[in-house]
Amino acid sequence: MTQWQPHTYNHLLQKDYDKAIKIYEQVIVDEPETITHYFYLGLLQLLARQETEAQLTWMDCITDQASLEQIDIWTSQLADILYTEAERQRASSDYETAWLICQHIHEIAPSHLNNLLVLVWLCIELKTLDADNVVFIELIENLAEEGGAENRTEFNHDLLWQLIASLLKYDPYPLLIEFIEVCLPFVQDPDAIVEDLINASTELVYLKSMNDLAIKLLEICLRLLPNHIRTLTILCGFYHRIDNYNKELETAQLCCDLSIKLLDKVFSNALLLKALLNQGGKWQEALSATADQDSLLASLVAEHPTDLSQVSVNRLYSANYFAPYIKDESKLNRSLQNQISQLCQSNTDVDLTERMQKFRDRDRTSSRKLKIGYISHCMATHSVGWLARWLIHHHNHDQFELYGYFFAYREYHDDLQSWYESQMDHVYRAGIDGSLVSSDIADKIYQDQIDILIDLDSITLDGTCGVMARKPAPIQVTWLGWDASGIPTIDYFIADPYVLPDSAQEYYSEKIWRLPETYIAVDGFEVAVPNLRRDQLDIPVDAVVYLSAQRGYKRNLDTVRMQMRIIKSVPNSYFLIKGLGEQESIKDLFTQIASEEGVDPDCLRFLSIAATEAIHRANMGIADIVLDTYPYNGATTTLETLWMCIPLVTRVGEQFAARNSYTMMVNAGISEGIAWTDAEYVEWGIRLGEDAALRQDIANRLKASRQTSPLWNGKKFTREMEKAYQKMWEIYQQP
Repeated sequence: MTQWQPHTYNHLLQKDYDKAIKIYEQVIVDEPETITHYFYLGLLQLLARQETEAQLTWMDCITDQASLEQIDIWTSQLADILYTEAERQRASSDYETAWLICQHIHEIAPSHLNNLLVLVWLCIELKTLDADNVVFIELIENLAEEGGAENRTEFNHDLLWQLIASLLKYDPYPLLIEFIEVCLPFVQDPDAIVEDLINASTELVYLKSMNDLAIKLLEICLRLLPNHIRTLTILCGFYHRIDNYNKELETAQLCCDLSIKLLDKVFSNALLLKALLNQGGKWQEALSATADQDSLLASLVAEHPTDLSQVSVNRLYSANYFAPYIKDESKLNRSLQNQISQLCQSNTDVDLTERMQKFRDRDRTSSRKLKIGYISHCMATHSVGWLARWLIHHHNHDQFELYGYFFAYREYHDDLQSWYESQMDHVYRAGIDGSLVSSDIADKIYQDQIDILIDLDSITLDGTCGVMARKPAPIQVTWLGWDASGIPTIDYFIADPYVLPDSAQEYYSEKIWRLPETYIAVDGFEVAVPNLRRDQLDIPVDAVVYLSAQRGYKRNLDTVRMQMRIIKSVPNSYFLIKGLGEQESIKDLFTQIASEEGVDPDCLRFLSIAATEAIHRANMGIADIVLDTYPYNGATTTLETLWMCIPLVTRVGEQFAARNSYTMMVNAGISEGIAWTDAEYVEWGIRLGEDAALRQDIANRLKASRQTSPLWNGKKFTREMEKAYQKMWEIYQQP
């Protein structure tokens, strides 16, 4: 193997190219027949940015001294010398120089595979790669030929995977799928590459909202590892995000069929239950999956494993997520959720005793500002984001220092997320779910010495559960989200006098902190110009129009039957059905039950999703009455209904999810439409449909309530929340 001349390499390292060039010029005079001297001289000239001289040096020596059969050998030798130096420059992070050398290698040896790999890698680092990059296209073509060849060329496989890893993080991901596909024949460790693709796809979805690209990556994973349960479970969620509910169901069922271990069965069955509920029309199957989930979770709680990975722990928090959608049995459901969360806690590595003692050693004076931390993936365009903003907006920054911990921070532009950032005194932007991220966020919160940490997610994004379980703040509170999570490290759950019955404390592990009037308040909602009219739906002007705008999760079969009985009993009535879910299945469900209940299916109208929330609210004005769902009420949709001054019929239950509409109506000063039994639900639905004067009276009172109701007074609500924070701190200070 050829080497640099003595002393030249030191000049090279010191970038003293002129001295090195002089050495080689003299060496060539002394040994003109040694071809490699010209190669090194040309390289030094190239490093000195004498490109024309370098090209002439290489070309002249080869064409003058080589026979045709020697040209290929010498060209290959020159390419190797240049490539060695390019790699040295790359290792020292001088990417522009490395790119320059690689460009010249490409000119003399276009098919040098390692050089093509490095060139594309350098384009990524220099942020010059796009889908029209000629070298990238050549690389893909060369790899495709290599993949099909019987005698493959030896090349740097590690560099190939480095390039894939770089491409997975290079937005806008030019030719990513095409490149990975031509690399598949060279995969030696499918588990490792699948893990990389899974991590990348998760970031694409949650941070960049690039769902289609993420799905393609996971489908490649299944080509490498067919029936890989982890890939299938994640893919199931991604299909849900793009509203491909049939593929979601198909994939969830496959997960169940493949699951052998108890924990895998728990996770897979939870996915199946979610997929069935999204269908809207598969209620009996959903009931069966619910029974299976109860049994699986009971077995897991009894087994009480203590060696779960943090990823499994985080997923386990939400394994009972859909129980409130199926049944209004708060005591049983809360008991099971508390047991699940306790199991998760026992698998979380944190010394709570030591941590609490360290909290005691901190500054606990009441004269300073309280540090309030808000953690959520919802501080953006999301139902919780729309509702929580008024608390953040009205906060008193003279008394409270606000910290925003943005979990699964969206890297694409989101107006509401940007607004939340602007309202916080301090912002921490965190990545996606995972034990490392959860612990990192917990460490950050602990280092920030947050006094009170407010979790807005509960178990709607399980990654925040991993943070809360690590007890990074002395006082931890759940507000909004799904319901209380049952995590032992949560101190309080924010409620009000109505949203939970008086007996609820018996089965909540958290202390229920009841605000005096309402647990939520908004100053109002943005309303756009409606783009939907009755005549467009072929509905007469004098008809009575009912509306139900909820997603497939909430399409309880019994509630749908009650709604059909209302429609049947009110002449000249129509029913608008709207919400996310598998639309054909939902249509079949409502049409079938309508026929069974003696309702003409022509009375049903199925609406598409509006382009924006503001247009959705404006279009609600087409309805005379909104029919709520049970056992899982509306929350945001209820507030929107009341803000739009539309009468609402709700069925009050026992659980938090079955009492949202109740507390909102009470706080808006409306009792008409509040039903405590199924029979009352139907009666109120009929009465409101038949009594136009009553509907108008309710609408008038709802409009007036905008000036008087605590439901529409975000500032007053904020003061009540701040009083609660101060009182929590006073309690904590007590010996």
